[in-house]
Amino acid sequence: MSGYGYGYGQPNSQYGWGGAPPPRPPPPNTDQYGYQQFPPPQQQYNDGYRGHGQSYGPPPPPTTQQQFGHGAPEGYTFQYSNCTGRRKALLIGINYFGQSGELRGCINDVKNLSAYITENCGYRWEDMVVLTEEQQSERGQPTRENILRAMQWLVRDAQPNDALFFHYSGHGGSTKDLDGDEQDGNDEVIYPVDFQKAGHIVDDEIHHIMVKPLQPGVRLTAIFDSCHSGSALDLPYLYSTQGVLKEPNLAKEAGAGLLNAFSAYSQGDMGGIAKGIFGFAKKAMKGDAAHEKTKETKTSPADVIMLSGCKDNQTSADATIANQATGALSHALVSALKENPKQSYVQLLNSIRDILESKYSQKPQLSCSHPLDTNLLFIM
Repeated sequence: MSGYGYGYGQPNSQYGWGGAPPPRPPPPNTDQYGYQQFPPPQQQYNDGYRGHGQSYGPPPPPTTQQQFGHGAPEGYTFQYSNCTGRRKALLIGINYFGQSGELRGCINDVKNLSAYITENCGYRWEDMVVLTEEQQSERGQPTRENILRAMQWLVRDAQPNDALFFHYSGHGGSTKDLDGDEQDGNDEVIYPVDFQKAGHIVDDEIHHIMVKPLQPGVRLTAIFDSCHSGSALDLPYLYSTQGVLKEPNLAKEAGAGLLNAFSAYSQGDMGGIAKGIFGFAKKAMKGDAAHEKTKETKTSPADVIMLSGCKDNQTSADATIANQATGALSHALVSALKENPKQSYVQLLNSIRDILESKYSQKPQLSCSHPLDTNLLFIM
């Protein structure tokens, strides 16, 4: 782990990080949750996307308020973040040591992503919380309680143009949707290290903690390298590799319904015809209603972006790349940004997919809390 030590940077007894560099005193001014409250950095981070008064590459985000459009609630506006304010990061990696379904690359993902954002994106170790099960401190363990508390810390007191970064690498899954906002009828979940006793964390709760409190102009970049993670943050606006907003695919559903009806007809099953057609209609109406509810209840004036490892009905690979265990998405994201840090959102989505498509079937997804101009420069 050269460059930042085994404990993700300088050791910090407060979080239970340990490592090779010499220890330093624990930071002062901790809040009621035991996490430090940091003042804004003395110097604003210059992301290098502009030089000598000339802009190049994809354009930076606009600084004025934007209209929602695209069927979002009327009268609302949102604001992009230019990511020049305070930066905070939360990274969670869980290998589930000794448990069924043990993973190998999740802790490495956290090490790689934390190194990248500190070296290239202006994040500081002292403004970062890392939860991994290899830590000695109980506070550093990725338990359900610690994860929820750290999520609250991440978004607390966020101001316009702040940049928040969230990364989760571990198991993901699904459970029955109880409030009617999921097109497929299932909520997405993540699994803390103690999920067998404490339970999973549902996407509705994650959204409520990390997205709902954010003001216009606050940026949250969320990376979910886990299975069934396509809508793990419940963001309403999903984009294709062409940068086009996706809507519920009723045509595809219609084709499936009609195919079932045709099959029933060819077998003389009149009841099957009706079942196929009415089944499609019911499913299509339910999916459309869920999509509309998500837009009405989960649209946000903040600038929240999520990249997921796969679609809701797919799995994300725990892979070995260059002789290191790693999550396929986490590795592809860092590789794509190192190769070209000045990409638009749609270019980055395509770069990640290009890296993965030769070996993996998973399709990373890009979603947002507001209608997104995918040709803007990706910053975090």
